[in-house]
Amino acid sequence: MVVPAAGDAAAAAAALMGETADAGGSVVLTGGSTPRDAYELVAARHSDWGGVDVWFGDERHVPTSDSRSNQLLAREALLDRLVVPPTVHPIRTELPAVDAAAEYDAELAGEPLDLVLLGLGPDGHTASLFPGMPALDERERLAVATPPGLEPFVERVTLTIPALESGAHVVFLVVGEGKAEAVRRAFADEPSPRTPASLVRSLNGRTTVILDEAAAALLP
Repeated sequence: MVVPAAGDAAAAAAALMGETADAGGSVVLTGGSTPRDAYELVAARHSDWGGVDVWFGDERHVPTSDSRSNQLLAREALLDRLVVPPTVHPIRTELPAVDAAAEYDAELAGEPLDLVLLGLGPDGHTASLFPGMPALDERERLAVATPPGLEPFVERVTLTIPALESGAHVVFLVVGEGKAEAVRRAFADEPSPRTPASLVRSLNGRTTVILDEAAAALLP
């Protein structure tokens, strides 16, 4: 799905999240700067998230009050704005990263994920699955600890490919010309561990890619 501008991409992602929230489904949130507008939009238009389960695709191993925290972003832009809140499943960064990942892995076991929202880094990473990292080879665990692949250089907890691809609807939200090369590699070229996002697609559902025109500029 290619839309004219970043604001249109945020609105499209917000609409999909709103549909899932209205149905009482489960949503996996992403971090980074791109989804903030989508979170604010869906909070304004769909303020009742009762019955929804919220998970996180990855987290930097920092306190949840730290400005680098994905969970802080989600609270500020979405969760604290809702009239009826969801059940939130936090990644407990007060634990060592390995322990936090093991706890999240156990909590995720058997849980359906209805909508998995993902971003795309300029290096082709998604969640905290970075090129060349051992986490790309994980096929049993649903969450693992992993070193950083780019700034901020802090340890991460990330969902693995098996967890992400279990989503009934996997949605990539990508905007900006700085992502155009990564978009081409992730969605037009052959899948490769050099571009981790190219390895993540819904196994039994659907995958939607929301791009603004700048991000889609190098697609064939």
